[in-house]
Amino acid sequence: MNFARSAGILLHPTSLPGPDGIGDLGPEAYRWVNFLAESGCSLWQILPLGPTGYGDSPYQCFSAFAGNPYLISPALLLEDGLLTAADLEDRPTFPADRVDYGPVIQWKLTLLDRAYRRFKRSSSSRRREAFEQFQSENATWLPDFATFMAIKESQGGVSWENWPRPLRRREPGALQTFAAEFADTIQNHIFRQFLFFRQWQALRQYAHSRGIQIIGDVPIFVAYDSADAWSHPELFYLDDESRPTVVAGVPPDYFSETGQLWGNPLYRWDDHQQSGFAWWIERIRATLRTVDIIRLDHFRGFAAYWEVPYGHPTAEHGKWSPGPGAAFFEALRNALGNLPIIAEDLGEITPDVIALRDQFDLPGMKILQFAFAADPDDLFLPHNYVRNCVAYTGTHDNDTSLGWYLSAPEKERDLARRYLARSGEDISWDLIRAVWSSVAVFALAPLQDFLKLGSEARMNYPGRAGGNWAWRFEAHALDDALKARIKETNFLYGRLPESMKPPKIVKKWT
Repeated sequence: MNFARSAGILLHPTSLPGPDGIGDLGPEAYRWVNFLAESGCSLWQILPLGPTGYGDSPYQCFSAFAGNPYLISPALLLEDGLLTAADLEDRPTFPADRVDYGPVIQWKLTLLDRAYRRFKRSSSSRRREAFEQFQSENATWLPDFATFMAIKESQGGVSWENWPRPLRRREPGALQTFAAEFADTIQNHIFRQFLFFRQWQALRQYAHSRGIQIIGDVPIFVAYDSADAWSHPELFYLDDESRPTVVAGVPPDYFSETGQLWGNPLYRWDDHQQSGFAWWIERIRATLRTVDIIRLDHFRGFAAYWEVPYGHPTAEHGKWSPGPGAAFFEALRNALGNLPIIAEDLGEITPDVIALRDQFDLPGMKILQFAFAADPDDLFLPHNYVRNCVAYTGTHDNDTSLGWYLSAPEKERDLARRYLARSGEDISWDLIRAVWSSVAVFALAPLQDFLKLGSEARMNYPGRAGGNWAWRFEAHALDDALKARIKETNFLYGRLPESMKPPKIVKKWT
């Protein structure tokens, strides 16, 4: 894929401001898109948009296809007549700087239930037709997802491995009986998806109108407690009781001394290949209807993945098993054409991973925070970048740049100051300038770095079960001074969109 030199900001919608305890797809999201466009950015990178479950992680979703209903904007539902002002009068008081997920989820589901009841009572024929069309267009995954969520709700929220065996094993008679008894609950979950995608697609279209492309995120693995594993158990290593036999993770690395035990079920890649990778093709096709560019998480897992026997407490003891390799990407390319994919090629990278990435001309990732632990030959230093890469100060899995600098060994901080030729007093922007000035086709940084925030604003601690994904910024943070500074940086390093570039001055020799 031939990307154009540009820049952007990493920010998940949950981090947006707003009165309902969590960022959403409403007015503040549109204000954010305007800020990006006016600062000369062309890219907005987000995390996975799926419905979050245990731990509130966007990388452990109930579906690889569905959207997160907690991102639905009550303000837009009010505009649509699906909520009234009275429906919002009992809004709790939420913290402005973080997401308190328990109360937020309770509040959002209360509002969504009110909207559903009003939809059933008084929606127009036009809206009902749109609802029916949405169901028809998403028939490959939506009924299974809605049924999965309805069963989970009826079972008190427990993982599907603990459901009654007939429902766990998807026996037709049991599913038919359940669907008849809980038809309204199933429809409610379908309605939430209708609202999410209606709001998201409107926001995405607005972003396009402002010249913004959205970089989405596709985790290589799905959650075990998901509609995907429940509805397609034949695609995963599950035993006769529907429990995993092996699970995903990564061995010990610079993130964790004991590795990361993700716990996701692993794919039966031979079965996927026999189907022509049909499930994966549908997954990527659905994602590309939602975002413009995909960051393919844990790219190295397509060459080889770390397999941990189910039940082990850490990821230390496992083995490398072969992934689907080039056959997978050939199938995607044959079905979908050019692949607008960024390969997340971090971690333990071996020559076969590099060869697979380069065979399909996929840009890899460079993280500047990783660059100062060794010497000038480090491939994460900007002078060693190639054009076909995407450079970051850090990602959602790293500390903020200020937090990294304050906690890094003095040897790393010394090399950073010497390399950047700066004192370190404005280290966040020092790293931003280094990334922006590089040859990397895309330059990105989390909003936290533009705001010069410390570890208190970190989004995720890999390997930590709770307390992640909660950071939010307050509306006043996006001021004109910040906008001007970002725009100047984009101008200086040739990352402004064509529409914002000043006319070229042609010098004539006399």
